Amino acid sequence: MKRRLRITAIILSLMIPIAMLSGCNRTTGPENGRIGVVCTVFPQYDWVRRILGDRVDSMDLTLLLKSRIDLHSYQPSVDDIAKISVCDLFIYVGGESDGWVGDALKDTANKNMVVINLLDTLGNMVREEEILEGMEDEEPEADEADGGGIGYDEHVWLSLRNAQVLCTAIANVLASLDADNAGEYQSNLAAYIAKLQALDEEYKKAVNAAPVRTLLFGDRFPFRYMMDDYGLTPYAAFSGCSAETEASFDTIVFLARKVDELGLNTVMVTESADQSIARTIIANTKDKNQQILVLDAMQSVTLSDVRNGTTYLSIMESNLDVLKEALR
Repeated sequence: MKRRLRITAIILSLMIPIAMLSGCNRTTGPENGRIGVVCTVFPQYDWVRRILGDRVDSMDLTLLLKSRIDLHSYQPSVDDIAKISVCDLFIYVGGESDGWVGDALKDTANKNMVVINLLDTLGNMVREEEILEGMEDEEPEADEADGGGIGYDEHVWLSLRNAQVLCTAIANVLASLDADNAGEYQSNLAAYIAKLQALDEEYKKAVNAAPVRTLLFGDRFPFRYMMDDYGLTPYAAFSGCSAETEASFDTIVFLARKVDELGLNTVMVTESADQSIARTIIANTKDKNQQILVLDAMQSVTLSDVRNGTTYLSIMESNLDVLKEALR
């Protein structure tokens, strides 16, 4: 991961001067009287849409990761940097995968830009990335320049409770940028938070009524915030930000034995998995008949999906249905 970030920094150092020149000719930002908002990932983008409500078309709203590009492998283009440079509000996650952001914000054209870092906004609600029992533990690369440091779990949007905090912060900034419509944004926020709270209650009810309290992922594990919210115990092949694609024999055997030991009827994967590891785990269990279920981590949502009606809430509602099936 750190090696990739160093390469990205070099690329950005070459791209930013070009982006600044192209940014001078863009119509986004305050020059055309429209507020420019750039979001790195889908959940932020959809939250902004819900808060803006009927006024969403009055702003220049951009989603950067819009073509099934994973957060952990995203590389900004010259056009992406240009959009960021002139926008009024830039929203990003703030974890290790966003290591390119610091360079992108060094010489922005809009000196009044407001920046929202999701991890910073959540403060002590942010969790360290968790290495679970039996999980593949990637060896950290030696990097004297970076000096190491704590790796935080970036997938903060997979908590409905985090979403309420983050949406409030976003709404407050939008209200300050467009004071004439601040009341509408706050009203939209209140209605949206009521929906988030109602869905959170549905999750709590489902988990409290479930006979099973463990989920096993034959995949990466980006769901720590969801598991923590509802007191669920996870096992997984890889951490949430792992770049690994192959699990060791020891990991496969450990997870297969856990399935048998706990009497689990399902093995979980994320929406982007090829499911081969999950199938191998199942093949090594006693009964070999477990079902593979998909929890959506919202890292593959496209603008086409958005146009077809996909929203943050619709995905979290679908995840609840999957969770109910997994905990039976």
